[in-house]
Amino acid sequence: MKKYKIIAVYFLSIALWTSCNKDFLEYEPKGVLSSVNVATAENAESLVVAAYAGIANDEMVGPLTHQWVYGSVRSDDAYKGGGGRGDVDVVDKFEQYNLTVADMGDWMTPRTWTNYYKAISRANFALSVINEIPEGEYGNKVIRQAELRFLRAHSHFMLKLLFNKVPYITEELTQEQILETSNNLSSDELWNVIADDFLFAYNNLPQSQDEVGRADKNAAAAYLAKLRLYQAYEQNDAHAVTNINQSKLQEVIDYADDVIGDLEADYGNNFLDGYDNGPESIWAAQFSINDGTVVSRVSFVTGLNSPHGTGLYGCCGFHMASQNMVNAFKTDANGLPLLDTFNNSDIFNTVDGNGKAPLAAGITLDPRIDHTVGIPGRPFKYRNTVNESGDMIYNFSWARDPGVYGYFGNMKEQQAPDCSCYVKEGPFIGTSKNVDFIRYADVLLFKAEAMIQLGQFGPATAIVNQVRLRATASTSRSIAAGASDIYNIGTYPTFPSKEYALKALKFERRLEFGMEGPRFFDLVRWGEAESVLNGYLAVEKTKRDFLSNAHFTAGRDEYYPIPQREIDFTGGLYQQNPGY
Repeated sequence: MKKYKIIAVYFLSIALWTSCNKDFLEYEPKGVLSSVNVATAENAESLVVAAYAGIANDEMVGPLTHQWVYGSVRSDDAYKGGGGRGDVDVVDKFEQYNLTVADMGDWMTPRTWTNYYKAISRANFALSVINEIPEGEYGNKVIRQAELRFLRAHSHFMLKLLFNKVPYITEELTQEQILETSNNLSSDELWNVIADDFLFAYNNLPQSQDEVGRADKNAAAAYLAKLRLYQAYEQNDAHAVTNINQSKLQEVIDYADDVIGDLEADYGNNFLDGYDNGPESIWAAQFSINDGTVVSRVSFVTGLNSPHGTGLYGCCGFHMASQNMVNAFKTDANGLPLLDTFNNSDIFNTVDGNGKAPLAAGITLDPRIDHTVGIPGRPFKYRNTVNESGDMIYNFSWARDPGVYGYFGNMKEQQAPDCSCYVKEGPFIGTSKNVDFIRYADVLLFKAEAMIQLGQFGPATAIVNQVRLRATASTSRSIAAGASDIYNIGTYPTFPSKEYALKALKFERRLEFGMEGPRFFDLVRWGEAESVLNGYLAVEKTKRDFLSNAHFTAGRDEYYPIPQREIDFTGGLYQQNPGY
């Protein structure tokens, strides 16, 4: 964490935790220390830091932080990209909704499962140590317990989004009890036990902490708002929404009101190094560079995704914006999104001899497009040039396989190559830029969604407009870098009906968080994944041949298969998700 003191015992605790067997149920610290002889305040502090590291110990093929595969490529936001369908073909299976073979080796979901449970194990081990230390010997005991329960809840929350049916593991369980713990909690029961950890954090953490990156009451309130919103959409065994719980929606509003934050003045600040832990960052994974370690504590989770055909970056051209995503940024004469007709025609769909994609006359755009998507002919990362190393105008040639995946790049997760946050490890790119789990814009739109569902259209309109007004003020960087001034974004005068309000809210979430990862999970929460994604595929197949056989199957594809190796290891104790 950026301002933590690095002490020897911290590295010792990391070393103990990084050695593990392949299955999370067998994961335990290896070495000479035990929960008995590390039960001191000094060692406990180091174990807490190690638990924080656990939630960001992800990788390109076992992601924990950025959900570009599970939430973006799996949705209508993006294509896999890379060098054709066979390049990291496991991601192609996600994109095609072809995960009926649950055993995927050690790639993606099995490794993500293991990585989250490693993080949970770190939190539980630290709790088991701290629980034994008298409060008189450890003044921060309750606060650190609350932080660890927050971290444990975060990992279980993410596992719930991905797999739905997961075992909830706490520090009270013995190894034998863990082996007997199934994943048979109902959805509501699982939400509630996760919420119990967040509630403990909410009730015992200070509103803010001196050291950035530590969980606080603010983050716990935001997470409770998010959890109760997901829980409000009650689903049956086929993952269809059967009821929207009104009391849970009111909790969303109440917890959102407890969150203290603000929107960044410029939307682009959220995606630039130098603005980490600003007013909009409510909860984030922390990374660092030049910190005295061998390769630094940088994030490689999006290491495959930098532009390929340029000497400025390296590899590998994954995570390419879909034509549908690009079209979504069109606006009407009043600057409002084309909620029903945005995909009736394509923009930037032709490339001239200079490798640039012109915009047809009369088309206006939401400025968030130039913060989200790399488009031929438009500045990339708000730059025209970068030192002497080359042109930063995005070009058709930057796309690795445009014949398959088109040429629209991703921008939010990229940093300029001359950024002090940037590092190359072989062909792969890492940065010390934080990965935000919850932004304040998220909290605002959580609240607006709950209000709309409760019929409170007036306040919800104001909240959505607050987010849109920030986008209106976020044009200077792109224009200064040479983007054409074709922006036109306005605010809603009113939401005339619940149907219209929900449609506007859902569209706003897509524009605001485009290619950041939440899209697929939003669609599942709303019970709209099958209709939206098969509708998307029906049109996209006419433009991208590689999607010709893709089809979303309702009642199965909303969640990922429980890794077969985990089912085998528990002797069939774990129940597989429907359809796998």
